[in-house]
Amino acid sequence: MDVRARSSKLSVESHDVVIIGGGPAGLAGALGARPAGAEDVLVVERDRTLGGILNQCVHDGFGLFLYKETISGPEYAERLAEEVGREGIGVETGAMVLDLSSDRVLRINSRSGYKLVRAGAVVLAMGCRERTREMIEIPGTRPAGIFTAGSAQNLVNLQNVRLGNDVVILGSGDIGLIMARRLTFEGLKVKGVFELLPWPGGLERNVRQCLKDFGIPLELSHTVVEIRGRDRVESVVVAAVDGGGFPLAGTERVIPCDTLLLSVGLIPENELSKRAGVELSPKTGGAVVDETLMTSVPGIFSCGNVLHIHDIADWASFEGLAAGEAAARWAAGERREPDALKVSAGARVRYALPQRVAAGAKDLELSFRVAEPLRGATIVVRERGAEKVLARKKFGRLLPSELQKIKVRAAVDEDLEVAVHE
Repeated sequence: MDVRARSSKLSVESHDVVIIGGGPAGLAGALGARPAGAEDVLVVERDRTLGGILNQCVHDGFGLFLYKETISGPEYAERLAEEVGREGIGVETGAMVLDLSSDRVLRINSRSGYKLVRAGAVVLAMGCRERTREMIEIPGTRPAGIFTAGSAQNLVNLQNVRLGNDVVILGSGDIGLIMARRLTFEGLKVKGVFELLPWPGGLERNVRQCLKDFGIPLELSHTVVEIRGRDRVESVVVAAVDGGGFPLAGTERVIPCDTLLLSVGLIPENELSKRAGVELSPKTGGAVVDETLMTSVPGIFSCGNVLHIHDIADWASFEGLAAGEAAARWAAGERREPDALKVSAGARVRYALPQRVAAGAKDLELSFRVAEPLRGATIVVRERGAEKVLARKKFGRLLPSELQKIKVRAAVDEDLEVAVHE
């Protein structure tokens, strides 16, 4: 008997809203769904505890916008989990969603067994994963001592493992910057952070607090071109790169080290989204959504790092609150015509969200990232192909590492473009 035949005999559980993922976006999604009318909300988390990546982020800097104070990642997770508990929201940990259909049927393997769950609406909040050495194709041998920054964070903060003695970090994403400081606290020597781009990939505050304050060098427009070592990393070869990111001959130098950390980008975890037929954006790696955060599949919503990578957990939580509220309303029968208008990224803007909006929508808040550092730039939202400007905002400084927002008060009737005013 095949799996389909066996599953057809299973009873089907039903819930108003099912949240896939128990991190900052997913927990907030559950909290947003309950007051919007969803009586039966279920959070499905594959780990044994709620909180997601927050549990290994022992540094502070969380909660400044949501709780109006700065707390650590585990404290942030605990507060959200406690709120979920007080609301009586259903939680299933140690549960893996194996499949999600376009009609919102989930196949779940949990500690209590295999089951089918039908949802009135689904909120995708699966988070993201890290790029690996194989994805960026670093030449050389395959010795021990190579870690992604997130796996290193888990080993050091949750398992009390010493990674090595002399460390090189490739990439200047926020986790890599934070781990440079953390490893310095643990007595390791961080010999340098090397970034392919001509600007840092992480927040400016992390560059200052994690590198400059500890005298850790940051070399921009540099990359690792070779890893050396047999059983354990013995050294890496770094080189400067040109404007296209290609190594420049003659700039190579050998840096002795026994550990290499990779902080070279995050990818939204959208395997389940693909199985449900959700349209994905090639620019963000996440779903294409409308202003309610609903994907191209009716009744399936997306938020947090599975939608696009956030630099601040609070923003992921706010997005979760909005997605949960919209999912609850959809499950309760509030429907509308499909969104017809498109939102696109124009000059010097990497991407803009949402990518679709309803005709006549107003009071929209659009999120965007610029493609390069800018100073004194004005961002405009205009009707695509026309000169009519619906919103304008001047920024003293814009960085690719920082998510920004702009509000459109007027009702929209044409496709929109978010761009730098030239």
